[in-house]
Amino acid sequence: MTDQELLEYAAKAAGEELKYDSFGGGDNPDREYNYWNPLTDDGDALRLAVKLGMMIDHNVEADYAQVVLDGNSYHEMRGADPYAATRRAIVRAAAEIGKEMT
Repeated sequence: MTDQELLEYAAKAAGEELKYDSFGGGDNPDREYNYWNPLTDDGDALRLAVKLGMMIDHNVEADYAQVVLDGNSYHEMRGADPYAATRRAIVRAAAEIGKEMT
């Protein structure tokens, strides 16, 4: 899945409405909505994980982030950025829920 597809399915699972802006991210006082991107925003990712009841774990020895949701496990290699790996695992898990809802 592309990042856009992951976000669309994750948003569906979370009951979020995605808005796209051709000018990219950043503050825009004329906008009537906020950006939602749990792939890049720690707060969005944490709210998504809590909303869907995910369990998050880090296996430092095996170097991966793990998310468990509804008995399924989603792993991402931590590498240089364990925060990005955790956010991606959260979004992947949520996207699977959203994909099943379509």
